[in-house]
Amino acid sequence: MSTATLNEARRVRKYHLGLIGAAVLILVMSLVRVISGYDDITSSGTFSAALLLAVPIGLAGLGGLWSERAGVVNIGLEGMMVMGTWFAGWAGYQWGWFAALVAGLLAGAIGGLLHAVATITFGVDHIISGVAINLLGPGVTRFLSEVLYKEGTAASKMGAGITTSPPMSGQPSTWSLPFFSAQTDWLGSLEKTHWFLISDVAGILGGLTRNVNPLVIVAVLLLPLTFYILWRTAFGLRIRSAGENPWAAESLGVNVYFTKYVAVVISGAMAGLGGVFLVFITTKYVEGQTGGRGFIGLAAMIFGNWRPGGLAVGASLFGYADALQLRSSQAVTSFFLFGAILLLIYVGVKVRGLLSARSQPVEAAVAGAREYTVLAAAFGGMIVLVWLFMTVDKLPNEFVFITPHVLTLLVLLVASQRLRMPAADGVRYRRGENH
Repeated sequence: MSTATLNEARRVRKYHLGLIGAAVLILVMSLVRVISGYDDITSSGTFSAALLLAVPIGLAGLGGLWSERAGVVNIGLEGMMVMGTWFAGWAGYQWGWFAALVAGLLAGAIGGLLHAVATITFGVDHIISGVAINLLGPGVTRFLSEVLYKEGTAASKMGAGITTSPPMSGQPSTWSLPFFSAQTDWLGSLEKTHWFLISDVAGILGGLTRNVNPLVIVAVLLLPLTFYILWRTAFGLRIRSAGENPWAAESLGVNVYFTKYVAVVISGAMAGLGGVFLVFITTKYVEGQTGGRGFIGLAAMIFGNWRPGGLAVGASLFGYADALQLRSSQAVTSFFLFGAILLLIYVGVKVRGLLSARSQPVEAAVAGAREYTVLAAAFGGMIVLVWLFMTVDKLPNEFVFITPHVLTLLVLLVASQRLRMPAADGVRYRRGENH
């Protein structure tokens, strides 16, 4: 069998495993809804909000993906998002939503350009430059707000203040899939029945297909487009080679400096686009509205192992956690049961693997004590989560508010066991140097 055939078989297998995983996830969510009694777990309102909240996280993560695949660590995504929100709000109230889109993209790209100049041209440590961008973004936007939105200006008479811009003039119309948004609202009727699995699927489909902002569709399409460019084109190969071994790429004639610059500027534009989307949701710029989504987007990218598909899963996870805590603070306790069921599945798979390894002495020896330690920890975690679900009626509001951030830390803790970052990510590159 040829190498191409084997690769194609692996891709098909991953595709099937992804579909099976999605089906199991929906089944588990339906089971948790029935046991806990919290209908918001799979309601159309929750998934509609999750979609809106996942988009800016996903766009920020895409920004990090472009930059880090070229070998430039970009923790300045948050600052670039802030710049995108401010300039989108400033342009939006004057010239409409399309001007807001263009201004936010350009502002984010300028932030990316600053990061590229510092790290690529001057060799500044990538982390230090990213921190500087995160400080610069809020500082510059606050200064501009105090200058342009101060009392007595035309903007202040339209409702602006030091921490907010006037409302955006006009909004793009939302779209719905015709079959799912019929006048009879058959999905809504099925959702209200609260039948096991059927109403859950109806709620999920309803939330994801009705009254969708066009920018959501653009963000979703950017995922396969990014994959195609980075993994199926010569330009994408140059970007990835700059992130894996820029000296080898240089020896093959790749302009590594130019390639890195393009990738980091695109990274900033993606983060700025995430800021634009936040302005589209609130119809105006509000100071602090990014809420750390740039950092969560970076975490989603790491969770996705620097790949668009995994990034989409991570962004969806964080967006759903955020949406659920906004829709129902009590329903957040269902995460305990949800985690317990997932750990139960993990324990079952692990036990099956260990039992099959017993019949093969070599594999059993390789498994060692570490596998049993992990299994015991997973089983203990499952017991603790079940106990928390049965004893905790309502989480404190302070904990509910930070649920997405706690989830970020837990996901990174689990995902860190299988990560493989680009080999030259964060490495200072100088043309002609021996490495």
